[in-house]
Amino acid sequence: MSVASDQLLSRYIEKVQTRMTALHRETLQSPSNHSQQLATTLEELSLAVEELHIAEEELIAQNEQLAVAQSITEAERQRYQDLFNFAPDGYLVTDLNGVVQEANNAAVGLLNLDHSFLIGKPLVTYVPSLGRAAFRTLLNQMAKSTRVEGWELTLQKRNEAAITVSATVEIARNYEGKRVGLRWQMRDISDRKKAEATLRQLQAENLELLEADRLRAQLLATVSHELKTPMNAILGFSQVLMAQFDPKRDSKTVRMVQRIFHNGQHLLSLIEDMLNFSRLRADQVELKLESFDLTDLIVTTLDELGTLADQKALSLKAELPDRPLVVVNDRNRLRQVLTNLISNAIKFTDAGRVVVVLETLPDDRLLLQVKDTGCGISPADQPHIFQEFWQVHDARSASKGTGLGLAIVYALVQVMQGTVTVNSELGRGSEFSIELPQNVAPSQEPPVVCR
Repeated sequence: MSVASDQLLSRYIEKVQTRMTALHRETLQSPSNHSQQLATTLEELSLAVEELHIAEEELIAQNEQLAVAQSITEAERQRYQDLFNFAPDGYLVTDLNGVVQEANNAAVGLLNLDHSFLIGKPLVTYVPSLGRAAFRTLLNQMAKSTRVEGWELTLQKRNEAAITVSATVEIARNYEGKRVGLRWQMRDISDRKKAEATLRQLQAENLELLEADRLRAQLLATVSHELKTPMNAILGFSQVLMAQFDPKRDSKTVRMVQRIFHNGQHLLSLIEDMLNFSRLRADQVELKLESFDLTDLIVTTLDELGTLADQKALSLKAELPDRPLVVVNDRNRLRQVLTNLISNAIKFTDAGRVVVVLETLPDDRLLLQVKDTGCGISPADQPHIFQEFWQVHDARSASKGTGLGLAIVYALVQVMQGTVTVNSELGRGSEFSIELPQNVAPSQEPPVVCR
């Protein structure tokens, strides 16, 4: 029963007692008129009983209201207790010295403890020894501040590795505004810290790879330049030597010098590939755009490579438009692309043919294809063939190179704002397709040329 209900009942009882006292006094003063006084007394008593009934009903109503209010209050208290207990973050309530008074389920789980083992224990107990000085410093600082946010704290879990939590600590006050404790919110950020450490390591490794790649490109360019000078001298002196001998009388010597010359040419082409690729990697290649007949360029390139096809008894053909096809491109670079693709097709084709196809496409684009009936490329190798220094291992091909030919093709086609793809099947040949704009626009930003 509430204080208000007690006061109400006391007032009614006091009122009845006052009436009874007054009736008793009147009876003593007039003893002769007992019947009339008895009737009056009964009437007064009836009224008093009625008023007591009214008071009882009011008390019952108040008690019912009080019960409803208590039920609502208990439900609200339980709701907030559930929110506290089942919150995803760890929540603690400690005194000003850091002794745990309350803890929710997440906080208990963070430390891998039973609830009973945590309550009443100083929180510093679960801080590794190296971090306890900093922890006590924080508690001392809370005497002057009201909130500390985002504090990274290491806690030692029972029978498990230590964890890193992000803690927010706030002063708790009583109804008088006096500091009575601390509220802690803790979130496990161990996975985030590990991910950040991994990211930093990957960034450091990436920087090392970029530096290694830069040094490799620089070495390629330097070595290629340095090798070209002596190779040109070897080729020049080989030609001079060949002119000094009579092919009929000194045929053996001439063949030896010719072998030196041809191998020197092959070595010089490899050096040129490395030099070209190092320039492409450094984004130092700029197209020298001009108008020319692409069909004429294809015919000229096939004539130059005809001897390579003849040596293997291969058919080297072209399927070209009936009329000249004028394009805007870098003639020498496009010729380099054609030469690499056609010579590659000849190298990996033992019998059959190599065909170059040129077609026009909608939107002023063109399709250039090099098809062969060679050994083909396995599905496992196809995703890698445009990577630098990658070579398809094929025992039937005795000719080895740097593995840069197709990488250079891919890079140059990108500079020309085009695409290159391959369609191949083992034992059934390969088809390299290049799609280019008929008129290449001047480049504004160098594209990415590495894969």
